[in-house]
Amino acid sequence: MSAVPSLDLSADVLTLTRALVDAPSVSGEEAALADAVETALRALGGLEVERVGDSVLARTNLGRPTRVVLAGHLDTVPIADNVPSRLDGDRLYGCGTSDMKSGDAVILRLAARFGVPGAEPAHDLTFVLYDNEEVEAVKNGLGRVAREHRGWLYGDLAILLEPTDGEIEAGCQGTLRAVLEVRGRRAHSARSWLGVNAVHGAAGILATLAAYPAREVDIDGCLYREGLNAVRIEGGVAGNVIPDECRVTVNFRYAPDRDEDAAEAHVREVFADALAEGATLTVVDNAGGALPGLAEPAAAAFVAAVGRPARAKLGWTDVARFAAFGIPAVNYGPGDPQLAHTREESVLVERLRPAEDALVAYLSAPTP
Repeated sequence: MSAVPSLDLSADVLTLTRALVDAPSVSGEEAALADAVETALRALGGLEVERVGDSVLARTNLGRPTRVVLAGHLDTVPIADNVPSRLDGDRLYGCGTSDMKSGDAVILRLAARFGVPGAEPAHDLTFVLYDNEEVEAVKNGLGRVAREHRGWLYGDLAILLEPTDGEIEAGCQGTLRAVLEVRGRRAHSARSWLGVNAVHGAAGILATLAAYPAREVDIDGCLYREGLNAVRIEGGVAGNVIPDECRVTVNFRYAPDRDEDAAEAHVREVFADALAEGATLTVVDNAGGALPGLAEPAAAAFVAAVGRPARAKLGWTDVARFAAFGIPAVNYGPGDPQLAHTREESVLVERLRPAEDALVAYLSAPTP
């Protein structure tokens, strides 16, 4: 990959967003952009900066009684003929404009404002720009930081600048994937009575899913809606063979008042009849959610600074990593989540400056 030009953190947030988008950084290929970010942050002069793989960490050490962590990932999904960026009317188009280089640009603008000698933020600040968020969790740069440099993630509030269209989305749902397997017995389809059709045997599982009463739970004024759905079904051998196995993959999106064990127990309870009849259930992935924590003073002050009520994050994000340390965490960024990962990915220009201004106001005012 060619070198990324130096980043000018004094540029306005739109110009900086364009510069980040024009620096390709597909997951696993963030090194050049991380180099540019590291160089720009070190040049500010008021930050302690550390590099962890292709994640860049920077923080103030001013002795403030509170600390706020601002985090964003540098990587994008594969480019779909949408780099370099393109400004068209009120929208900036390009890979990563929403998810989440516009959020990264806001982080870097805040670093430029509060990370210079003589700056007086109301809180100590930590900036985390990390790699490999868009791929499997084992590669996630924030996860690596959590394992190897946990102290860098501690604070009174964490703000992840994931795309939320300028709204505060508090906490996040947990997500569980499990495979239900039904066994049968093969036979020639011309003599089907000699076999046991495993695909037919999955009918009870599908009926249970179709009738599942999804729970809604209000936490700190945020309404989390759960969901349990089949996301994949596999079965069949050939056009003239009764199938002897069928696998149904289910995904449970659960409210953050359940932990991983409670979520698994609930799924097993839902499919108790199928399990009693011989089906097996194997959990293949389970990531707990994050409570919104909006009653915490730092979080409440942030909601007040933005001036709009928080809503639940319906999905899993890296705020869960902060929640695991007992740190209240919210999602707040200028990008549009509905356009993330699309060929038409874009961000409304009018969302950029208000996101920066709201964070400046919050970080400049002491927590009540």
